[in-house]
Amino acid sequence: MSDPTNSFAALSLIVAPAVLTNACSILVLSTSNRLARAIDRARNLATQLESPKDIPGRFTALRLKEMDSSERRALMLLSALRLFYASLGAFAGAALTSLLGAAITEARFGALLATLEVVAVGAGFVGVAGLILGCVLLLRETRIAVLVVSEEATLLRQHFAQRTSA
Repeated sequence: MSDPTNSFAALSLIVAPAVLTNACSILVLSTSNRLARAIDRARNLATQLESPKDIPGRFTALRLKEMDSSERRALMLLSALRLFYASLGAFAGAALTSLLGAAITEARFGALLATLEVVAVGAGFVGVAGLILGCVLLLRETRIAVLVVSEEATLLRQHFAQRTSA
């Protein structure tokens, strides 16, 4: 902090990580739900593949591809969750470090204050990096999910077009 007597500077160093922590918490909740849905989809696909009499032959290849995509999606979502949890920890560490720095703003602790400032900013950067990387993984996972739905829709259109023309 450039001016340790400025209470707004101290407050902003505490509030910014708190707001980012809240954002991470919401992303953790939504990513956890997405992971649960991806796992449920993989289990559903496994059940369908175990009883192939319910699936026309040309759909089996699609189901196997979907199973592969579900596994990739689940692993991406797990990685995103790890990043979001790391960001939560980093933001909590940044908030605590900033609070400690604001509490000991006396001149005789100059070196400690400088160290706390570096730690708080570093933790903030780690948190933001984790948040960004986790969001990139979510975007990639969403793209995979949409591609799978698109492939399935194309196959279903072809299947029903053949049935109605026969």
